[in-house]
Amino acid sequence: MSAESKVYDERMMKTIEVVKSNFAAVRAGRANAGVLDRIMVEYYGTPTPLNQVANISSPDPRTLVIQPYDASLMKAIEKAIQTSDLGINPQNDGRVIRLAFPQLTEERRKDLTKQVRKYGEEGKVALRNIRRDAMEDFKKMKKNSEITEDDQKNLEKELQDLTDKRCKDIDDLTAKKEKELMAV
Repeated sequence: MSAESKVYDERMMKTIEVVKSNFAAVRAGRANAGVLDRIMVEYYGTPTPLNQVANISSPDPRTLVIQPYDASLMKAIEKAIQTSDLGINPQNDGRVIRLAFPQLTEERRKDLTKQVRKYGEEGKVALRNIRRDAMEDFKKMKKNSEITEDDQKNLEKELQDLTDKRCKDIDDLTAKKEKELMAV
């Protein structure tokens, strides 16, 4: 892989990481601490990620237990979960907060599958935008006589192959997440 393409590959890998984190936030009927990654808790006036102010454990496949390091955060954590798009009502017993994940209905599974496909498609659009930026950069380099026309063609082919490979990676991740959602 050429040095020019490496820069764009790194950007594409970051895009894939964003898609993975979006997929992790999609609730798949079983308890997964990844769904809490986006939840921010007001901690001494500063929005702080939930996983930095509490211990999160999963005693069984359908339950998450959140134990704050500072007991005064109970109400703030409870409020943050209620106002999030998680759709689960937290149960506060004074020491820990429990999140019980209900079994997903068929309709909800289909909705989540659509959401996963949307995230996957957004990721592929981002990859294509990176490819477009790269192609423009290669054309500028050719225009400024930094590379030859053959070099430009080779770089463009290399970049197209890389884009195809990364799009397939996103398709594979999407298919895996859809399979996870549809499993009963």
